Amino acid sequence: MHYKQNHVYVGLDLHKETHTAVIIDCWNEKLDTIVIENKPSDFTKLLNKVNKMAGNLTPVFGLEDVHGYGRSLAVFLLDKGQVVKEVNSALSYSERMSYPTTKKSDDWDAYCVASALLRILDKLPDANPQDLYWTIKMMVNRRDAIVKALTTLTNQLHGQLCYHYPSYKKFFNDVNCKTALVFWEKYPSPHHLKGVADEELAKVLRKPSHNSCSTKKAKEILDIVKADGDTIREYQESRDFIVQSIVRDIRFKAEEIKVVEKEMKNLLKLLNYKLETIPGIDTVTAIALVAGIGDIKRFRSADKLARFAGIAPVNFSSAGKGKDKKSKQGNRELYAVFYFLAVQQIQVAKGNNLPRNPVFLEYYKRKISEGKTKIQSLVCVMRRLVNIIFGMMKNKSKYIMPVISLKEAV
Repeated sequence: MHYKQNHVYVGLDLHKETHTAVIIDCWNEKLDTIVIENKPSDFTKLLNKVNKMAGNLTPVFGLEDVHGYGRSLAVFLLDKGQVVKEVNSALSYSERMSYPTTKKSDDWDAYCVASALLRILDKLPDANPQDLYWTIKMMVNRRDAIVKALTTLTNQLHGQLCYHYPSYKKFFNDVNCKTALVFWEKYPSPHHLKGVADEELAKVLRKPSHNSCSTKKAKEILDIVKADGDTIREYQESRDFIVQSIVRDIRFKAEEIKVVEKEMKNLLKLLNYKLETIPGIDTVTAIALVAGIGDIKRFRSADKLARFAGIAPVNFSSAGKGKDKKSKQGNRELYAVFYFLAVQQIQVAKGNNLPRNPVFLEYYKRKISEGKTKIQSLVCVMRRLVNIIFGMMKNKSKYIMPVISLKEAV
């Protein structure tokens, strides 16, 4: 008897509030459909119904999202000693699209998950929802959400200032730097500057600018405001309030990002990784890598990690002819982190023209000299970074910069 005949296969379509489970046998015949709420009390009902349907056979559960909506169910089933497999959503999608006519429903999606589970049972990874990596992922999402909100607020501030101070971009290099925020809050529109002398304005701006704002700079700002002319309109006080409200919110978001990054650093310490020893990797980049990769033990080699991130090329061929092409699959968020990191490695300082990482810059230039485009050469840098980071995470080792003369690198 084939080993697949010893099981029934349970595919689950997972949602925030409800889950739909479809049970099939080894012949791909549908046995039952079960709909439950996403709560522990209903998980017990699901398991009891599946065990009753399975009889003497062993149930195998397939979940697409064991780190999101399906995480609680995956943890419950594993605690009960059940076999739980992680089914890539691309597999169930491929199963759904393999039929002459396609359809979309929770029941049908669950059936496609169960069918993919049956077809490649021995190749699917075991579900392994770990609390630490789950928490790290949520921490990264939280910071991303605050940064996005901060960007929205900055754009809103630009929108208000263009009415109040037409030449506001000449005042400061960054519209939401500490010095600028003090200015916008105290003088949200030009009429607040009436009677303000050069030295008085310089005194206000000196502390947030760490004494870098001179009386000359203050005079320049006042001269620009005067040259712009009168911009006061009706209900000016209400618009001034809006500017001040945005400033307060920007300050809050900026401080919250610092608090979140401090907690990120604490989480990274628990893993004892030394990713920050690579030039260009700070706490934010390091934890983004960990969030995207998860437990490094689930990858048998750096090649597997590269394929997961969509960095490894994919071969397209027919009748013995073809070539490797850039992959557009894989984890695109992780791909973006590696891309950003690769750019960091080949950067050269503007002042002294020294490379951040001479080894990678030399490697990048060598790939270009071999006939590769800049993008292809950058992907080569990304691929080498995958090898290095894979080894560092596996062995929890530091990055040691290879010795290379600056003459070769520049």
